[in-house]
Amino acid sequence: MSHKVIKYSEDIEKVIFKITAHLKSEYGFSKRSVAVLLLQQDEDMDALVKRKEGEGYQEIRKMIDQFIENSDDQPMFLISKAQQEESRRILKKVFTYDEKNNKSISGIVNKITMNPWTGIPLLLLVLYFGFYKFVGVFGAGTLVDFIETEIFDEFVNPKIDSFVNSIIHWKVLSDLFVNEYGIITLGIKYAIAIVLPVVGCFFLLFSIIEDSGYLPRISLLMDRVFKKIGLNGRAVIPMTLGFGCDTMATMVSRTLETKRERVIATFLLALAIPCSAQLGVILALLSGKPLAMFVWIGFMVLVFMLVGFLSAKILPGEKSGFYMELPPLRLPKISNILKKTYTRMYWYFREVLPLFVLASVLIWFGNLTGLFGFLVESLKPVVGLLGLPDKTAEIFLFGFFRRDYGAAGLFDLQGSGLMNGRQLVVAAATLTLFIPCIAQFTMMIKERGLKTALYMAAFIIPFAFGAGFVLNKLLLVWGVDLG
Repeated sequence: MSHKVIKYSEDIEKVIFKITAHLKSEYGFSKRSVAVLLLQQDEDMDALVKRKEGEGYQEIRKMIDQFIENSDDQPMFLISKAQQEESRRILKKVFTYDEKNNKSISGIVNKITMNPWTGIPLLLLVLYFGFYKFVGVFGAGTLVDFIETEIFDEFVNPKIDSFVNSIIHWKVLSDLFVNEYGIITLGIKYAIAIVLPVVGCFFLLFSIIEDSGYLPRISLLMDRVFKKIGLNGRAVIPMTLGFGCDTMATMVSRTLETKRERVIATFLLALAIPCSAQLGVILALLSGKPLAMFVWIGFMVLVFMLVGFLSAKILPGEKSGFYMELPPLRLPKISNILKKTYTRMYWYFREVLPLFVLASVLIWFGNLTGLFGFLVESLKPVVGLLGLPDKTAEIFLFGFFRRDYGAAGLFDLQGSGLMNGRQLVVAAATLTLFIPCIAQFTMMIKERGLKTALYMAAFIIPFAFGAGFVLNKLLLVWGVDLG
């Protein structure tokens, strides 16, 4: 049976002809298809050809590399573009497209979202009203204040403390469940009162953005920026998911095309992307001090871009092309939003609650054995160099168990009035950059391997404290008053 053969540009057709001439083995389908897949950098086909062709593979690989090096555009992009054009030609025979649609409200909004001059200001508005106002102010501010203060501090914790201490007279055991670091009074309180409202607000916002078709348009807008740090617009998806849960985002980074991109994305997620609960709590902490908040945001963006740029220069590997199918813009469906939000919250909370309980148990054990006190004392000189109070040392240990656990501790510390605006910014920046939590570190090992994960951790720990030290000194030298 005859089938349609897509004709590519003259240069691509020439290299396809050369590759097929060097393919000596049988593959179960046309050698032309094998050649096209090789030019598209298909890893599975590349491995298959390497295995079947033996010594002849090196000559084929050399032809492909030379063609890529001499091409203005990536072959993957050129081939995909030709395939899309052929698809449109076939569709036109059976499908009628209304050209007036481009002049409709949807068409106008579509152009606005993708034009950098209008799309970037629109994105900033989404970030301001979505992340700052909704997640930060409402979620981490209003909801957290009500649940933590009115429900837990005023009602739940005092009654639980009283009840447990009345039936368990051995303080060592009662401390496991209640009092300062108890499973109920600290672990469950942090998980429900501080983390859950923020995560819920973030996932609701993310579901709206995702269901509207706006997320791929953000990818297109950020493609040029991300190319500077060795990634492309497709990396927006794991990076955006990282603001929900870095553990989940690390797993999603496997969708990136090259190993180099996956390593860079995993590294930046571990270093500079705060999870939703951590982000929400930090925004709530700094929302009353706008200058402090902008200093923190500017510092984190600077670190993200600088470390990403240097990683792209140091790490070997090929750059990948970027193309993406754009779904139509549409009004999000309430049923879709609620289902996605519920599913993500259920998944996240099912993961986070046991870890908060585990963190409380480990802190209890650390206090009981003196290990926790030893680690806190060891960290006090370090946090002192950052201009932070000694109590902050506990916060960084909390942050290793869960990033949001540490941020929640910072929230409590700020409420006691022990930190000024400068110290809040330095603590928030250092905690954001600090070593990823246990869950994320475990996922890093699973996705990138133990050796790579340990190298990342070995860089992140001293870098976080070094960056915090530099930020503190700069703020002191410049005399910036952050309240």
